[in-house]
Amino acid sequence: MASENVKTGDSAVTTIVNLAEEAKLAREGVVKAPSYALASICKSLVAGGVAGGVSRTAVAPLERLKILLQVQNPHNIKYNGTVQGLKYIWRTEGFRGLFKGNGTNCARIVPNSAVKFFSYEQASKGILHLYQQQTGNEDAQLTPLLRLGAGACAGIIAMSATYPMDMVRGRITVQTEASPYQYRGMFHALSTVLREEGPRALYKGWLPSVIGVIPYVGLNFAVYESLKDYLIKSNPFGLVENSELSVTTRLACGAAAGTVGQTVAYPLDVIRRRMQMVGWNHAASVLTGDGRGKVPLEYTGMVDAFRKTVQHEGFGALYKGLVPNSVKVVPSIAIAFVTYEVVKDILGVEIRISD
Repeated sequence: MASENVKTGDSAVTTIVNLAEEAKLAREGVVKAPSYALASICKSLVAGGVAGGVSRTAVAPLERLKILLQVQNPHNIKYNGTVQGLKYIWRTEGFRGLFKGNGTNCARIVPNSAVKFFSYEQASKGILHLYQQQTGNEDAQLTPLLRLGAGACAGIIAMSATYPMDMVRGRITVQTEASPYQYRGMFHALSTVLREEGPRALYKGWLPSVIGVIPYVGLNFAVYESLKDYLIKSNPFGLVENSELSVTTRLACGAAAGTVGQTVAYPLDVIRRRMQMVGWNHAASVLTGDGRGKVPLEYTGMVDAFRKTVQHEGFGALYKGLVPNSVKVVPSIAIAFVTYEVVKDILGVEIRISD
């Protein structure tokens, strides 16, 4: 055991020394920098950011309605469904009301999506390398379970890095013209929450978000990549041309991935959103619009939030907003995946996660 530890330590030191020498030679112009250098990383991040911004803006009205349905006061129902809810927002707040909070959402989703896609590629490469070493098969490919693990890692990293923006975005989104207090924008909301509730408030609902992001993002990537691999290898109905899937087929794969992921993780998203409202002095007034029928928004934690939601509103409350979310998530995930791949193609970054 001791000799193995020494060998491992020597190997790690040798690797670090070799990397340092390569970096030095690259700086001196003796050798070219590796292909995964800064330019390639930046292009990957840009592709992920564009994918997130485009996909979320396309479904912004449905995103806002979903959040309003998740947190509205059960004693003063204003939003009864997808069509009625969208009509109500249009009638009371106009066209701009449909996109309220989208600027903050894009400010969050662009870096979130960039980090998520990039983290998934890097996690996939690392996990595949370990898997090939463990099996002794250099041609081994990622299994659906390993893709699930890589997607979960990517989701947790991206969500944690941008969570404060998601928290204030939720609060801005539920504001109406009748609300007694208004956040004027993302930075005003961040500073107000910090001043009135403290820094910990920016991470309210973080735990159910972490738990929820594992099946949600993990399944998104696992289902999408596994479907693509299956279709390329089996080529049913002649869907594959020159070892590539068409944009329409990739959209269908993305839609399937989004449907599976959001159905499994949706109750945790509802609880996360409700926990984000705790501690906001004007939350009850904002959620009812006119201040009537207030219900104390107090949860001691994730389990308590689940218990009180089911106890007072029934099990179905955990799926409030599921319909507009289902309508939203299918095109959103599909557009995000396809936009990411198209932008990477345009920028000249090769997508080879299984290398």
